[in-house]
Amino acid sequence: MNGPATSLTGQTGAAPRRTLLTLLATQIELRMSLVVVAVMAVLSLISPYFLTLNNMLNLLSQSVVVGLLALGQTLVILIGGIDLSVGSLVGVTGIVLGLSLHHVPMPAAFLFCLAAGAAAGLVNGLIITYGRVAAFVVTLGMMSVGRSLAYVLSGANSISGLPAGLGALSADSLFDIPVDFLVLIACYALCWWFLNHTKGGRTLYALGSNAEAARVAGLRIGTWSVLAYVISGLMSGVAAIFMASRILSIDPIGGQGLELDAIAAVVIGGASLFGGRGSIIGTLFGVFVMLFIRNGLNLLNVSPYWQGTAIGSVIIVAVLAERLLSGARRRG
Repeated sequence: MNGPATSLTGQTGAAPRRTLLTLLATQIELRMSLVVVAVMAVLSLISPYFLTLNNMLNLLSQSVVVGLLALGQTLVILIGGIDLSVGSLVGVTGIVLGLSLHHVPMPAAFLFCLAAGAAAGLVNGLIITYGRVAAFVVTLGMMSVGRSLAYVLSGANSISGLPAGLGALSADSLFDIPVDFLVLIACYALCWWFLNHTKGGRTLYALGSNAEAARVAGLRIGTWSVLAYVISGLMSGVAAIFMASRILSIDPIGGQGLELDAIAAVVIGGASLFGGRGSIIGTLFGVFVMLFIRNGLNLLNVSPYWQGTAIGSVIIVAVLAERLLSGARRRG
């Protein structure tokens, strides 16, 4: 009698564990919300300054530029691609913005900046989709082109003397929440709706999961593949605007390294680099986790030389966890 009873008890205890593991594997938002809470709890214990109002408001503003780039990067990674050019596109679209502001009204300068980013994304998307060249190669090339053009257009000089009204985008607040962070949340809400409630959003997931099946199903995979890169380039232009608004100066080296931060946020947020799996809310949480860790290291006076090691370790752990949880999901 004891044998069957023990076996039944073991099965009963294993079922909740399997259910919890399956839930964590399938619900990226739940998993990332727990990670964010855990990181905040740990950092608040080791530094009394982490949860202060000023530090939290500062972190909200710091999340804007990386968050915008990560949004576009999420769409690209969902289709199984990658965009290494976003950092340099921030630099060159920022230069376009700075030069335009000296000759045309601010709204027109914004349009030129966004158009430059979208055009670069369009070139990436067309070559990758219809030229059938690897995304890594194309966007790596665009990264070099963008950085070179930033230096050429600016004469390798910073652009200053920008209108004070530009600074209002980062300096103003609504209900004590920075306006730039509210814009970020609005962009994420719009992207969440697109991915979850439109045919285009479902097409992006289908492309990353099985492009051939999506083609057989009659989905316009070429159009949506190109659009993902266009949006990524467009987000680089938006990020350039908010970066310029924070310091009222534009440097041709601006945005350097941001492509790695954007990719890191998406990966930490639970997206698969193989495509077909990811969440825009998970990406936002990934942005927070990365910034929280970096901010905590600053508060603890950890050398900047070690911070890259910490962030890199988090990325490796996140990728490993995604692989393990994906396996658990398939077994479940």
